[in-house]
Amino acid sequence: MQEPIHSSTRRSISSRRGKLRGGRKVRTEVSAGGLVFRRTKRGVQIAMLEDAFGHWTFPKGHVRRLETLRDAAEREIAEELSLTGLQFRGQLGTIDIWFRDRFVWKGMMIHKFIHYFLFEAPADQKLVPPPLGEHGEQILAVAWVPVEKVLRRSTYRDLQPIIEKAIGILRLAQPR
Repeated sequence: MQEPIHSSTRRSISSRRGKLRGGRKVRTEVSAGGLVFRRTKRGVQIAMLEDAFGHWTFPKGHVRRLETLRDAAEREIAEELSLTGLQFRGQLGTIDIWFRDRFVWKGMMIHKFIHYFLFEAPADQKLVPPPLGEHGEQILAVAWVPVEKVLRRSTYRDLQPIIEKAIGILRLAQPR
């Protein structure tokens, strides 16, 4: 079953322009990403990346036209971490953030909706970041992080509910 697409994406899957109250321009964007875990002899680990701002986070990126949110998340994971052969384990939710773009849209306010999914990778998968600048990426580092350390390593506070939901799903799936 295909996941619903946010109403902001009806005109174009990845963006549209509009106006806020007071006549200020705003651009709406839609992204998808994933938390990827693997089960090892040392326990469950989650893949994280260090972005261009020095923050530890998860792979994500714009949804292409006619692409499902889940397919976009898998594509971004493959592009940013070189992980393939993933098993879908569930939807984690959506966050929305506001920021002022300094590069492409010259100070325009951006309202971004980011849809997150949970995937499992084979235990032997290695993380490989793309070369700097490939696919527009600026990934400084990648790491498999023990599940109990992910909340502390994540530096974007708005991701906390997404991480907590993923950890909850993983705890329920653990054999007792």
